[in-house]
Amino acid sequence: MSTRKSAVTKDIVGNAIKQAFVKLDPRVMMRNPVMFVVEVGFVITLFLVFVPGAFGGNVSAGFNAAVAVILLLTVLFANFAEALAEGRGKAQADSLKKTKKEIVANKVTGQSIKQVPSTELRKGDVVVVSQGEMIPGDGEVIEGLASVDESAITGESAPVIKETGGDFSSVTGGTRVISDQIKIRITSDPGESFLDRMISLVEGAKRQKTPNEIALNTVLVSLTIIFLLVVITLPIFADYLEVQLEIPVLVALLVCLIPTTIGGLLSAIGIAGMDRVTQFNVLAMSGKAVEASGDINTIILDKTGTITYGNRMASEFVPVGSSNVKEVADWAAVSSLRDDTPEGRSVLELISKQGLAYQKELAEGAVFIEFKAETRMSGLDLKDGRKVRKGAVDAVKRWVAEQGGIIPQDLQQKSDAIASAGGTPLAVAVDRIIYGVIYLKDTVKPGMRERFDQMRRMGIKTVMCTGDNPLTAATIAAEAGVDDFIAESKPEDKIAVIRREQAEGKLVAMTGDGTNDAPALAQADVGIAMNSGTVAAKEAANMVDLDSDPSKIIEVVAIGKQLLMTRGALTTFSIANDIAKYFAIIPAMFMAAIPEMEMLNIMGLHSPLSAILSALIFNAVIIPLLIPLAMKGVAYKPMSSSSLLGRNLLIFGAGGVVVPFIGIKLIDLIVQFMV
Repeated sequence: MSTRKSAVTKDIVGNAIKQAFVKLDPRVMMRNPVMFVVEVGFVITLFLVFVPGAFGGNVSAGFNAAVAVILLLTVLFANFAEALAEGRGKAQADSLKKTKKEIVANKVTGQSIKQVPSTELRKGDVVVVSQGEMIPGDGEVIEGLASVDESAITGESAPVIKETGGDFSSVTGGTRVISDQIKIRITSDPGESFLDRMISLVEGAKRQKTPNEIALNTVLVSLTIIFLLVVITLPIFADYLEVQLEIPVLVALLVCLIPTTIGGLLSAIGIAGMDRVTQFNVLAMSGKAVEASGDINTIILDKTGTITYGNRMASEFVPVGSSNVKEVADWAAVSSLRDDTPEGRSVLELISKQGLAYQKELAEGAVFIEFKAETRMSGLDLKDGRKVRKGAVDAVKRWVAEQGGIIPQDLQQKSDAIASAGGTPLAVAVDRIIYGVIYLKDTVKPGMRERFDQMRRMGIKTVMCTGDNPLTAATIAAEAGVDDFIAESKPEDKIAVIRREQAEGKLVAMTGDGTNDAPALAQADVGIAMNSGTVAAKEAANMVDLDSDPSKIIEVVAIGKQLLMTRGALTTFSIANDIAKYFAIIPAMFMAAIPEMEMLNIMGLHSPLSAILSALIFNAVIIPLLIPLAMKGVAYKPMSSSSLLGRNLLIFGAGGVVVPFIGIKLIDLIVQFMV
């Protein structure tokens, strides 16, 4: 599925029209109190069409019918806007449902393999998936390496390499293995897969209102109640002036007083904002996360796999002391024989390219020492008692020193040179002797500097976290163009910097893809996990980037700001355009009793009845006219908050006053021939 190509189709529009009528159900309308008031007004005026004198007065049935039709259209237009926004999400969900189908799984049971339906798989089951077969469920690769086609999920045609022992071990059910074979441990039960959650979350109807949306809705309800009380008490004032106010006129006044424009578009704006995130192949777990991204002050980025490509490759063996290249390569190979990480495999690949031989037999019967964040080393304990270690230079130096070994004088100089060039030095040692350094290269992804410059213009601080030494970290940070960096960071360091920023009242975003990023992703206000990353990272985050492009955080932030701007702009426009409606209806109501009110008829409207109908018609048609803006969002350009506020007040505040004056006058020129 390519969500970026999502568009409003004829089917979506047709279904939205149907849903506009379905949503007339009062039980549904009560969720939107502003439009529910309009619907009640429609029912009252419709009743007066058939019984014009039910509440006294002498307004014709034709006028009542006109008011009733306009009010019905107002409600339908608002329902259509919401249904259209929901329809795009449902269309995306339908596309995903085609991907979710029954798949035959090769389940490992003891020493044999049994074919079972994917629906029978449970968390913890192990399956084997070969070339051409579909991955039956979410899981992690525990053995092997394969190229996987994830286009059904991400829309990207390029295959992704999945392998054990790294941050690219996570696989998604419904994707296809296109080369080799992998063994997968299932990490979710039926109905709880990533695809199931995607289907549920992209369906617009299931998206809950955000805190800001709830707050604004509360304001709109309060205004509606206030204006309702005003209209109810208005007949008392009219009696004093000996003016008879007809029920349809009071209903029209109430509808024009309350903020119907934003009331009709509020839900659509929120749904469309989340939908725009989805169109960038970012799955938001909540509308709150999308809104929060619009107010982000600081972004914490994990270096490996986020700013850089992540797979650091061995490019050179650098001897130290009295050692030579052959000795460094030999022991580097031995230390990597049981290391399934990309770095470990790259050491063996480099040795193969250089035509060097090494002692494979030493790994037989040896004890593999896994890499740990605490030790920052890995290696083998050989059968003959020798211990081979490969890891961070300072960690290996400390390990050798503890055993009484001597540190070569040129070790620090050569490792610093590698770090200064942007590489990562890994020291290789056997017992008390350090033989040399493996030069690992990591490459900054293209365009990252430009992206970080753009964030800076948006007022966002960027901080890179990496486990690399300070020199390597500084080189990568300078090349990428981040504002700050934290070297030799552990998971708790990332959490600490997030909490420090939050303590200063800042909203913090975090991007990452590894299991070690999960705690920080959970702590951040906005956590964006890469789809290529681990299950732990995706479960901890409140957004998942299906394309695994960390620079996409800029689009997410821009969409968040756009959502907030759109809601604020249309709220400003809605309140501003009420001014014109006041000048249309209020003079029309009281001109007969108070001739001086004619001075307020600055639009020169033809008659009281045409003024009322013109204001109502404009009130109705402005909603569908603003639907494209609500769906697309107000254009966002990086600028200061004060400049942005001034721009929106000028465009939507002043525009909200001027446009209705013009619109109501033009409508009046047409309506005057009908009344």
